[in-house]
Amino acid sequence: MNPIDDLFAILEALGRKQYGETTVSQYEHAVQCAVLAERGGAGPTLVTAALLHDIGHLVERERYALIERGEDAQHEQAGARYLAQWFGADVTEPVRLHVPAKRYLTVADPSYAARLSPASTRSLRAQGGPFAPAEAEAFLATPYADQAVALRRWDEGAKVGGVAVPSLDQFRAHVAACLRQAAAV
Repeated sequence: MNPIDDLFAILEALGRKQYGETTVSQYEHAVQCAVLAERGGAGPTLVTAALLHDIGHLVERERYALIERGEDAQHEQAGARYLAQWFGADVTEPVRLHVPAKRYLTVADPSYAARLSPASTRSLRAQGGPFAPAEAEAFLATPYADQAVALRRWDEGAKVGGVAVPSLDQFRAHVAACLRQAAAV
């Protein structure tokens, strides 16, 4: 199989289970997130990052025991490492930074913090809680912070049950464009 088929097979086979305490599966969450990125005018790299941002939950499933104990499973790190096989930093860094972006947004935007799902609120505590002001400032200076913040907003909005989602094939061209870009580097 090629990398796109491999990634889509993971989402199809392992992503059909419920996504935490939400009313959507991990597959539905991934696709909803990518749809929101497209609607937000994101380019191929950020749409791809949105689609694959939680792949770390699926490729390192043994980390669920950490989550069940209320610990940080660092799925964003696992996902970024896994995706680095095929993608450059323009995809992997927003994935790696989407949890720090949550920590940033809970400080920078009180309305965002109020909209967190109960599961996101609990995981925020395990992930270190909201950033202190100096941490927030340092995060903003990080390359790809803006992309990670956009991804995080779509992430939180992509937990709507009962919504029909398109096929993964809708995103194949985006993912393929990113593979070519990474290979050219």
